[in-house]
Amino acid sequence: MDLTTKRKTLGAERAREIFSELHGNRPRVFRAPGRVNLIGEHTDYNDGFVMPAAIEFYTFAAVGSRADRKLSVYSDNFGEAVEFDLDRIESGPTGHWSDYVRGVAGVLLSKGTKLRGANLVLRGEVPIGAGLSSSAALEVAVANALLASSGVEMDRAEIARVCQKAEHEYAGTLCGIMDQFISCFGRQQHALMLDCRSLSYQLLPLDDNARLVICNTNVKHELAGGEYNLRRASCEDGVRILRKHLPKIRALRDVTPYELEQFAAELPETTYRRCRHVVSEDVRVEEAAKALSRGDMKGFGGLMAKSHRSLRDDYEVSCAELDTMVEIAAAIDGVYGARMTGGGFGGCTVNLVKAGAVEAFTSTIKREYQRMTRLAADVYVCSAAEAAGEVVEDGAR
Repeated sequence: MDLTTKRKTLGAERAREIFSELHGNRPRVFRAPGRVNLIGEHTDYNDGFVMPAAIEFYTFAAVGSRADRKLSVYSDNFGEAVEFDLDRIESGPTGHWSDYVRGVAGVLLSKGTKLRGANLVLRGEVPIGAGLSSSAALEVAVANALLASSGVEMDRAEIARVCQKAEHEYAGTLCGIMDQFISCFGRQQHALMLDCRSLSYQLLPLDDNARLVICNTNVKHELAGGEYNLRRASCEDGVRILRKHLPKIRALRDVTPYELEQFAAELPETTYRRCRHVVSEDVRVEEAAKALSRGDMKGFGGLMAKSHRSLRDDYEVSCAELDTMVEIAAAIDGVYGARMTGGGFGGCTVNLVKAGAVEAFTSTIKREYQRMTRLAADVYVCSAAEAAGEVVEDGAR
């Protein structure tokens, strides 16, 4: 049994067993993957391009119907049960894990979806707080479970939109749609290039010999939230200034590198560098798609390195720990590429590593990172995974 099948089977069986203990019958089980973004950082809110991959860490939702209008939810991770009345779903965030479940149900109901009462058991195996999108995996798994239990079919893109709206309105996080989208549309051993404006996408093959290795620095600097807002404001300022000369642009997505350089003198220095990252990162994502299409993993890795430098120097969202981890990784044999991934100021790096080099990579990164920072790194080894679906007794569909 390979690693992907084992994770699907064990997590689903755990959810089934708990459900049977609580409710006395055998449920249907749905699973949704977390994700990592390979390249295309801070481009999503500029209408640009991103390239995530779904990963082999899942959230499972076991579901069975009820005769009443209650939604009874038990989380194995938190060892806690909550209950909602589907006819009286309250709005707004409370800061509780159940906000995501309540939000998905609330948004589905607001769209006129005829949901039935249900019992849910949730089992999450996406590491929480590691930037691997455990929240989107939870939302997508719950949405699929509730829809199936109610006998309702819904387009995958619409499920992604429902889950994004749930996170906005019930968890209070104004996220882009990348996380929910890749959970709904990922494919095994493929990355997905997503146009964040049109939601058109392209699936791109990853080398069968490549593994995704995610390394958590285990630091998160306090200034992350405020600095994130400042970066968005700089991008908006750049568009406002550039629109005087380029009246048709709606976002930095519409600006070419040549046009940015042509009007660079019009921009404050910091604004210019923020814009340069976004404009160049969009180009890198498009070049990365071409590299994967021709099987050029070395070329793809070079673009990852350029992306990290741009995030470090122009967008200034890296930190000493991330830079150290990337530098260590880049010097290890068998590494195609390494970069920070996510919002920055701590969190994770993503590394493309040859399968035969993973063991040496893992031991080296842990040893050297601790030696240089006195911090312990968490390392997650996985491959690109399939999108959300139902887990049947003998596998997944």
